[in-house]
Amino acid sequence: MRPTAPVLLSATLLIAATGLTACSSGSGDDPDTVRISFKQSTDNQIRVMDKYLASMKTQFEKDHPGKKVKLVPIKAPDSEYYTKLQQMLRSPKTAPDLVYEDTFLINSDITSGYLKPLDPYLAKWPDWNQFIDTAKNAAKAQDGKTYGVPDGTDTRGLWYDKGIFAKAGIKTPWQPKTWDDVLDTARTIKKKVPSVTPLNVYTGKPGGEQSAMQGFEMLLYGTGSGTADPLYDRSSNKWITAGKPFKDALNFVKTVYGEKLGPDVSDALDPNIGTRVRGELLPKSKLAINLDGSWLPQDWLKGSGHEWPEWSQRLGLAHMPTQDGQAPGKVSMSGGWTWSVPSKASNPDLAFEFIKTMQTKANAQKWYIANSGIAVRKDVAADPAYVKAQPGIKFFTDLVASTHYRPAYPAYPKVSTAIQEAMESVTTGDSSVEKAASTYDEQLKTATDGKVITK
Repeated sequence: MRPTAPVLLSATLLIAATGLTACSSGSGDDPDTVRISFKQSTDNQIRVMDKYLASMKTQFEKDHPGKKVKLVPIKAPDSEYYTKLQQMLRSPKTAPDLVYEDTFLINSDITSGYLKPLDPYLAKWPDWNQFIDTAKNAAKAQDGKTYGVPDGTDTRGLWYDKGIFAKAGIKTPWQPKTWDDVLDTARTIKKKVPSVTPLNVYTGKPGGEQSAMQGFEMLLYGTGSGTADPLYDRSSNKWITAGKPFKDALNFVKTVYGEKLGPDVSDALDPNIGTRVRGELLPKSKLAINLDGSWLPQDWLKGSGHEWPEWSQRLGLAHMPTQDGQAPGKVSMSGGWTWSVPSKASNPDLAFEFIKTMQTKANAQKWYIANSGIAVRKDVAADPAYVKAQPGIKFFTDLVASTHYRPAYPAYPKVSTAIQEAMESVTTGDSSVEKAASTYDEQLKTATDGKVITK
């Protein structure tokens, strides 16, 4: 799951700002052309997706004589991308034939009727059997139908700077067993290497889903047995109020910022903190420990514009421990993106043919490596060439066995916003943990139409 900014433009401003009218000719003007919309990085030097899709376009047009691919990039922060995409999906005049959907919001688009179920296509596609079940479920709606083909997943853990650890007298490889181990290490670094930030945990509304998923949920999902979902009770189909696990996770955030173990609050609440972490703080050895995702190396690979070939020598990796070291001892969250066909697409058959081109074993493996993604195809995950392609791939792929997926139901985006607000209030010191949890409960009831349960 890539970092998410919270700013949502109004529909009118968004159309003007991001050029929706440029798509007004619609996808149905040419039955031999498939139009593909995707999220283009706001960093002009990061063009991993652009290059990959350009190569797929070349292959597709060669394999399908007379057919053409038109790429329609949407250059915007995540939240603006979601809003722009939904504007496009509402009309057959603007709907592309294929769109890139974050599993974070796919169920909202499904519920709105914007996406087409792909089950008839999947039933005739042998490669679908190669996809792991958890990834398939990420694109499955409550109606039991599948609305997207995942192009990979991600996991999360702790990145740490070996040089800073050496200066602090901390032995590596480092693997904390509990939350207290993480905090104690950060305290040692603060004391012995005061010129660096000891620990980054994303927080607050400016970070959007980055805060909720990389930050809070990496804590919350490590509070229980490692198997239960602490946000949503599937037996009753209700959302869980802020009990002790929720408060413990908030208290960890409060400790990080209350003891000044994290970035300055003004920096932590900067929407660009994720970009700074990857582009400045880690490469320049200004950050000791970073709770973050498997995709970071894509910013540092050759041709990225931010090359950092030494990263695998300078950084170590550790899994995030459960709260008290209880089984399974580690925790990760996973998300990912899918390719989906809009319900108003004019060329859905051609769109699925393009998915099949992207998702051959060879092309999927090419994308996982280029994007620093984690394989969701079993045959790729078992391929030694994939495992050896990049430092860290095996570490993050192995975390899939301990990972969790968010309850990506239509109410989740509002639940996530409530989590971000609770985090921000304890980060700034404006609220106690108890008050932040109480406010969260009120917002949760509103967001879910009262479908909550106390555990």
